[in-house]
Amino acid sequence: MSHPALARLHPTFGHPEAPERIAVLLGAFPDAREGRPADRAAVERVHAPEYLDVLAGLTKTGWFDYPNTIASETSWEAALLAAGTTIDAAESGGFALVRPPGHHAPPQTAMGFCLVNNVAVAARHMQAEHGIARIAIVDFDVHHGNGTEAIFRNDDSVLYASLHQWGIYPGTGSAEENDATTINVPLDGGAGDEEWVDAFDRLVEPAVRRFEPELVLVSAGFDAHEDEDIYLVDMHVTDTGFLELARRCAGLGPRVAAVLEGGYNLETLPRVIQAALDGFSS
Repeated sequence: MSHPALARLHPTFGHPEAPERIAVLLGAFPDAREGRPADRAAVERVHAPEYLDVLAGLTKTGWFDYPNTIASETSWEAALLAAGTTIDAAESGGFALVRPPGHHAPPQTAMGFCLVNNVAVAARHMQAEHGIARIAIVDFDVHHGNGTEAIFRNDDSVLYASLHQWGIYPGTGSAEENDATTINVPLDGGAGDEEWVDAFDRLVEPAVRRFEPELVLVSAGFDAHEDEDIYLVDMHVTDTGFLELARRCAGLGPRVAAVLEGGYNLETLPRVIQAALDGFSS
């Protein structure tokens, strides 16, 4: 599921996180169901009202997190659509093809291309509105989801597990930061399908199964793909690797949904998302 407005809202003026990401996905998946915007109250379960006031009140383009995160007068509308479509995916077991991404955003500000933490908003919604007691968030974006980790760090109702390249932005996510419901799996640069899938099998899957979630939400980033060209990223996961990661995520709980995080190569993004969809449905 997605929304055509996300292909025009929140322009980023040459930034890798651009409206064209959604445009190419809508072209590849023309039957994608249209999501709906989140209510502000749903977003306030995660984010500080003072920060949301700033985001909602923007009247011109500016930097939140120079040189990573830009926002303008249509960014609030885009953020609500992204969060709401992610809620729809969580409720229906779908895959939210949205932007801007969310997993770097902490409660108080924007960070790392992210304005609102979509997966966190969906998790809190499912707890508050649907009575889901235990949620696991599995994140295979190449960058550590520091915002998601910070939001749920002291909450034993949500397990956060992240596979990511070690030593790149945002510089967090070491194994030393782990606890009972925080599972960081930092990988060395140069890793490919074998290393990512092996790490998932050895470290992520057992932790999630022990947690026994009622719902698994996947922060599905594709910037570890071998054809991506993002600063300092050196990973070599193929379409097949992402299919296998998605297939394993699909088996971790009775209900599974996903949201797009990173992935910026416009030529390969539709293809690799199709591989992931195949994995989630297998």
